[in-house]
Amino acid sequence: MNRRIEQVLAMVKHRNHHEPEFLQAVDEVFASLDRFFARQPQWLGSGLMNRLVEPERQIMFRVPWVDDEGVVQVNRGYRVEYNSALGPYKGGLRFSKTVNLGIIKFLGFEQVLKNSLTGLAMGGGKGGSDFDTHGKSDGEIMRFCQSFMTELFRHIGDHTDVPAGDIGVGGREIGFLYGQYKRLVNRFEAGVLTGKGLAWGGSLVRTEATGYGTVIFADQMLQRLDKQLADQRITVSGSGNVAIYAVEKAQQFGAFVQAVSDSSGYVVDTAGIDVPLLKQVKEVERARINHYAEQRASAQFVPVAEGSIWDLPATVALPCATQNELNGDNANSLINNGVLVVAEGANMPSTPEAIDAFQAAKVAFAPGKAANAGGVATSGLEMQQNAARTSWSFEEVEQRLSKIMIGIHDTCLATAEDYGVPGDYVMGANIAGLTKVIGAMADQGVV
Repeated sequence: MNRRIEQVLAMVKHRNHHEPEFLQAVDEVFASLDRFFARQPQWLGSGLMNRLVEPERQIMFRVPWVDDEGVVQVNRGYRVEYNSALGPYKGGLRFSKTVNLGIIKFLGFEQVLKNSLTGLAMGGGKGGSDFDTHGKSDGEIMRFCQSFMTELFRHIGDHTDVPAGDIGVGGREIGFLYGQYKRLVNRFEAGVLTGKGLAWGGSLVRTEATGYGTVIFADQMLQRLDKQLADQRITVSGSGNVAIYAVEKAQQFGAFVQAVSDSSGYVVDTAGIDVPLLKQVKEVERARINHYAEQRASAQFVPVAEGSIWDLPATVALPCATQNELNGDNANSLINNGVLVVAEGANMPSTPEAIDAFQAAKVAFAPGKAANAGGVATSGLEMQQNAARTSWSFEEVEQRLSKIMIGIHDTCLATAEDYGVPGDYVMGANIAGLTKVIGAMADQGVV
């Protein structure tokens, strides 16, 4: 690694030593930049990398709310406005007991490069809370969202920062958040949040976008190998929004999707995953994945203590759950079982050991900042529709999404080829995303 880059990395580790996910994300990007800086050394002496690794603004606040028993609860809220060189901060809100500042910073850092790859005018940011939506009533979730937005509203706007959903934040939560925002500012500003309901400024395909986009990207990866998605056996981890619509889109391509999961275990379905049943279990009943197997004769539930979903033979793996869910041992199991393509539907779901194993085995591997960019790309399309006070058909939005995802795929490949590492989607995504961001930062001076 270049000496100056090592110095920046050492500084990052010193300042953020208690944030392992953030350090992992920075490490992964920096490890792929030697060839870039060898060709363009001018960027090293300008302090750009020191600024890139430091968020422009980090906001943390108290979120008090009253539960159904009348007891006051207190959570922490976060918004990291990471980089606005390309446009207003853009990125989701995550409500999960695992959330802390380091998690939000890692997500924000990834978001900067992901948004750059879409080609849309969006900076990067991320936010959320350690509030756990599981087991909470609609009333409790509403009161929490209202309290959260009572602080957040002063930091966001369609030209400043535009949050969306993420883990634990779906249409219900976005509705409660937007209602409180509108109440506080006394204006109908549809562009301040994305992922909204269709009746009040939302975009068609936004719900499906991340899962659809991941599958479109995987299809392009297979085409490069002279294969087609219809011939593949696919494993999808997770069973939330991204996983559900990754399954749906893969089946539209004619692929066989055999398994999905949640934190309690996984189900394998010999007849292929039944998407309507999966939606019923996870979106309506909000139940654990074993309830799917209880209602499906062809399905078997395997508890997490009895095995990993990645032990199943598959030619395509789509990790769509959460960070660091797929480790080196899982990667070796997939490799030994003949996996051809791995496309990340979640943010950093593969550990560094897993990525190294895939690349050493010549498995086509696409990082989340490229493969799961469909969600934020369609959020960008929602912002365009809001600004024009119009709405597009499902077909038009999906066509635009497909064009963006194919463009990201081709950009990653072309960049990797240009830098002498053909087929390396990780290096291609990192260099392509970084080039645009630091170019804009340089143009705008030391800010």
